[in-house]
Amino acid sequence: MPDRIIEIASPARLGVRDNQLVIARQGFPEAVAPVADLAALVLAHPAIVLSHAVPARLAEAGALTIFCDHAFRPVAMALPLASNSVQTERMAAQAELSGERRGRLWQQIVRAKITAQSALLEDLHGGDGGLAALAPRVQPGDRGNAEARAAQRYWRRLFAEPAFRRHAAMWPQNRHLNYGYMALRAATARAICAAGLHPSLGLRHHNRYDPFSLAADLMEPFRTIVDRQVAARLVTHPPDEEFGRDLRAWLLAPLAGRYVHGGEDRSLFDWLARAAQSLAAAVAGRRRLPDLPVPLAPCPDSAPPLPTAQCG
Repeated sequence: MPDRIIEIASPARLGVRDNQLVIARQGFPEAVAPVADLAALVLAHPAIVLSHAVPARLAEAGALTIFCDHAFRPVAMALPLASNSVQTERMAAQAELSGERRGRLWQQIVRAKITAQSALLEDLHGGDGGLAALAPRVQPGDRGNAEARAAQRYWRRLFAEPAFRRHAAMWPQNRHLNYGYMALRAATARAICAAGLHPSLGLRHHNRYDPFSLAADLMEPFRTIVDRQVAARLVTHPPDEEFGRDLRAWLLAPLAGRYVHGGEDRSLFDWLARAAQSLAAAVAGRRRLPDLPVPLAPCPDSAPPLPTAQCG
């Protein structure tokens, strides 16, 4: 599966020629990249001009086009929506899921998320704060709010900051996390569409203004991939460093990485595709619960995947 990510964050003109994405920037040689190699194109500058063929051709190839505002926050995504031959059947089953069934599926996702958080804390700090014991106690629909209780323990240990709070503007780590999650969410939405599900019909997330609620659900166990990358960055860089090209490339890099689970070495896009296909099978009633391949550990034999997460 293609796993190359390109971010454009300066004035540029984009087009497609001979199945190649063509990037023209003043003062630089023209750059090209095969459309078939792209997993995502991130556009993060108001002076980018592109032809209709760019998002259309990328969608045909199964790739994403992500549009960001001046603060590198995503404001829109172009996704392939006709990439599965039984899409209509699966979306109908998805829309008709009972509340009990949704609760069981969400229970599995939360358990996988807490298990992944536990594994990351063990790996980085030698202890998980009791998260591993909390995961089996997650109830259908997470009625006991185990996800929130795990988060209280997880965040203060991850960054060794007892006062750290997610979504609080005073903590610059949140900007790092949000940018990485943006890319992860887009990649998850891509896998969901390829599996024939609709990204806006969520299990737990139901924001009426969010067209990617299911992606927000399914990405939960994979968030630790971004968390690990942010934590690694803070070992050698201050949290309030300039949000420049090098930092953004670092935050995008995990999406182009390879990860080991159950003795298998696969790209993140492959693992997301497997999770989405498994969820689709559970939605269709062909299996009781989805198989979520987490926790994931970076492949020890591969170098940091920075070269495939390009920023310009």
